Amino acid sequence: VFCGSGGVEPQSETNWRYANESGVARVIFVNKLDRMGADFYRVVDQVEKVLAASPLVMTLPIGIEDEFVGVVDVLEKKAYVWDDTGLPENYEIKDVPADMVDKVEEYHEMLVETAVEQDDDLMEAYMEGEEPSLEDIKRCIRKGTRDLAFFPTYCGSAFKNKGMQLVLDAVVDYLPSPTEVDPQPLTDKETGEPTGEVATVSVDEPLKALAFKIMDDRFGALTFIRIYSGRMKKGDTVLNAATGKTERIGRMVEMQADERNELTEAQAGDIIAVVGMKNVQTGHTLCDPKNECTLEAMIFPEPVISIAVQPKDKGGNEKMGVAIGKMVAEDPSFQVETDEDSGETILKGMGELHLDIKVDILKRTYGVDLIVGQPQVAYRETITREIEDSYTHKKQSGGSGQFGKIDYRIKPGEVGSDFTFKSSVVGGNVPKEFWPAVEKGFKSMMGEGVLAGFPVLDVEIELFDGAFHAVDSSAIAFEIAAKGAFRQSIPKAGAQLLEPIMKVDVFTPEDNVGDVIGDLNRRRGMIKDQEAGATGVRIKADVPLSEMFGYIGHLRTITSGRGQFSMEFSHYAPCPQNVAETVIAAEKEKNAAK
Repeated sequence: VFCGSGGVEPQSETNWRYANESGVARVIFVNKLDRMGADFYRVVDQVEKVLAASPLVMTLPIGIEDEFVGVVDVLEKKAYVWDDTGLPENYEIKDVPADMVDKVEEYHEMLVETAVEQDDDLMEAYMEGEEPSLEDIKRCIRKGTRDLAFFPTYCGSAFKNKGMQLVLDAVVDYLPSPTEVDPQPLTDKETGEPTGEVATVSVDEPLKALAFKIMDDRFGALTFIRIYSGRMKKGDTVLNAATGKTERIGRMVEMQADERNELTEAQAGDIIAVVGMKNVQTGHTLCDPKNECTLEAMIFPEPVISIAVQPKDKGGNEKMGVAIGKMVAEDPSFQVETDEDSGETILKGMGELHLDIKVDILKRTYGVDLIVGQPQVAYRETITREIEDSYTHKKQSGGSGQFGKIDYRIKPGEVGSDFTFKSSVVGGNVPKEFWPAVEKGFKSMMGEGVLAGFPVLDVEIELFDGAFHAVDSSAIAFEIAAKGAFRQSIPKAGAQLLEPIMKVDVFTPEDNVGDVIGDLNRRRGMIKDQEAGATGVRIKADVPLSEMFGYIGHLRTITSGRGQFSMEFSHYAPCPQNVAETVIAAEKEKNAAK
C-alpha cells in the first residue's frame, strides 16, 4: 500500500526489499487519492524508479483530490463511480468518461501486451492481430504475478471504500494460493541446512505447522500458527520439533481484527491462533509426533542498538524482570542482557524507535517506570612491549613466614589469545608444585587493568627463574608474589586501551553516498567496500562502537529517512591517545564517586 500523496516512503522501500528477498507475490494499492497533493501517475513512476519494479496498471482514477469519485477498470474498460454516502455498495458501473477514453485505451494496450508475454502462443496470435480473451489475459496476469514479473497496481480511497472491490477481486484472481507457490523447505534440526524435502500443502500429509508470532493479551498468550500440511484438531497432541516436547491443542481461534471465532479444526493453508501454549516460541515447528520435521526457521537480524535501564524505585526490579521476559518471548528481535562489567540491565533492539516503544510498553502496560541511560562501551586493556622483571614477596610475622621470588618475562600475546602462561624454570629454583599458583595469581589480575580498571587482553607471561625457602615458601606465597608482579610490571610494559570496533553495513540511496561516507569518516570509520544495488548502495565499514550511539537518527537525517544500517562486533583495536585519555579520566571520576 502506497500513499497517493506521499508516494514510495522509506518504510515502503524497506518492506519491498524484504518481500523481494523472500520472493513474495504482491498486488500494489495506491491509497488516499482523495487527499490534497495525491497523484496516482507520480506514484506509479516512483515504483518503477525507486523500487526498480514493474507496476501493471489495472485501474485509473476518475478525478483527483476533492473530485475523486471512482476508478476505471482498465482490463474491462468500465468505470466504477461512487456517490457521496461513503457506503461501499453505493456505486454504479458506467461507460468510461469521454475525456479518459484515449488514456484508458493506451493503458489497456500496455496491459494486454505485458500480460501476453507470459504465454508464447498467445503472444504470437496477438502479434498477428488476434485479441486474446478475458480469461486468457487473467490467466497470464496470474502467472506473471506469481513469478514476480510484474505487480498488478490498483488505486482508490480505503477510508471512503472507493476502489476496494477491485483490489479484493485481484487478491482472488491474481495472487497465488498456498498450493501454487514453492512449498516450504524442511531443514536439518541441528545445522539448519535444507534437507531437500518440502512441506507439501495438502490435507492428506502429516501435520507440519509454524508458530510465527506470539502475542500476550488479556485472555493469555496467543500463538499464531500457519499450517503448511495436514490438519490440526482441538484436543490433538502435537510435537514441538525445537524442544522435543509435546503440546496439547486447547482452544483454537480464527482472528479477525479483535474478534475471535472458535474453531474445532483447521487444515493446510489456514492461519489460526492457539490459546495458552506453554513452551512454543516464535519460529518453532509443530508437527505430527510420528513424523518429526523442522520447517525453515525465521531469521531475525541481530540488534544494532542498546540502552542501559534500571527501575526508578527499588521494588520495580522483579516486576521489570517478569515484564521483559514476556516481551522477549513476543519479539525475537528484542533482547536483554546484564552487563558483567557494570551490572546494568541492557535492552537491545533494532533501532531507537523500537527501544522507545519497549520502554513505553513497560511503563503503560506493566507499570514499570525506567531510568534510561547511555550504554557503557566495553573497553579493554593490553600491553605493547616485552619486559623482563623480578618480584619478591617476603612476610615475617612470628612463626613461619611467607616467601616467594619470581623472575618473569611479560610480552604482548597473539591477538585473541587472551592469557597464556608458560614456565621454563630449570634446576628447581621454583619447584613445579608452585607453578600453578604463579599462573593463578597472574590470571586473577587479568580482570582489572592498571589504566582504567578494564579487563586485560592478549598477554603472554613466562616464568624463567626465582627462588624459594624450604620452610616459608607455599602456594599462597607464590600466588601473592604473582599478583604483586602484575601490578608492578604492567605499567612498565606500555599499557594501552583497546576499544570495540563494529562491522557496520549501511544502506543508502545513491544521492546520499558522499554524505554517508563523510559522516562515517568523521566517526573514525574505515570504509571497506561499496556495493551498488537496484534501489541504493551498501557501504561496509569498521567503526568504533563509542562513535555509533545515536547513529540511526543522524543517518535518517542525512538520507531523508531512507537510510538503514546494521552492525555487529568485529574486533578490539587500540584507542587513539585523545580518546583513551578521556575514557581513563571518566573511569577515575566514576570510581572516585563510588
